[in-house]
Amino acid sequence: MTVTLINNKDQEENDQPKHVVVVMDGNGRWAKKRMMPRTAGHHAGVKSTREIVEDCVKRKIQALTLFAFSSENWQRPEQEVSSLMELFVSTLQSEVKSLDKQNVRVRFIGELSAFSKKLQKKISETKELTKNNTGLQLNIAVNYGGRWDIAEACKAIINKIQSGELQTCDINAELINEYVCLKQLPEPDLFIRTGGEMRISNFLIWQLAYTELYFTDVLWPDFKSEEFSTALDWYAGRQRRFGKTGEQVKPAQTQQV
Repeated sequence: MTVTLINNKDQEENDQPKHVVVVMDGNGRWAKKRMMPRTAGHHAGVKSTREIVEDCVKRKIQALTLFAFSSENWQRPEQEVSSLMELFVSTLQSEVKSLDKQNVRVRFIGELSAFSKKLQKKISETKELTKNNTGLQLNIAVNYGGRWDIAEACKAIINKIQSGELQTCDINAELINEYVCLKQLPEPDLFIRTGGEMRISNFLIWQLAYTELYFTDVLWPDFKSEEFSTALDWYAGRQRRFGKTGEQVKPAQTQQV
């Protein structure tokens, strides 16, 4: 077995990610394996979500971004989408007070106008109740797509150019970064996808440029604290170079055990 250890004290503060993003995949397959309806998997997945949020609070991770519903998920069976919408409402209603007590600030990213007035109201109430909290920044991506995010940023920049506030020559990566979602947070350090698929599925495609990508076969309802710790340990052993050579950064020391 190979264990990666970091011995340099200067790197210890970088062992834990500031910003973790998660594609919570495998709810439907979890339910199918148990001869249960897919909706049962989504309900089971809420328990994992609660546990990982609480872990992030305990570990003092700055931000957690969860991919709850993509812009492509509308293509799923109508009954499943309807059940997911009901689950969003009930989950926000049951969890928001606990999140507030834990000093968690909740934000939502995505095209929220597509949702029912009832769900939009719950989203607004959750944001309002937790807006002054200073602990974990919990971002929930709903009706979100990375291409939509970039397109919206482009439209906002074009509007600024047309109004004379910006010029074409002002456009660069730093400017675009000011108009995409999550601009107020550190760029994601660690991406986790459960369920065995090895793709990012149109999630934060601008923001993930230098993110460490971690894939696991564990289905989301089975992804608990132990699995999260495994992902964080894996991250701690990564050498993040950001374009530099390995010799330019302080390397991790790998040992065979």
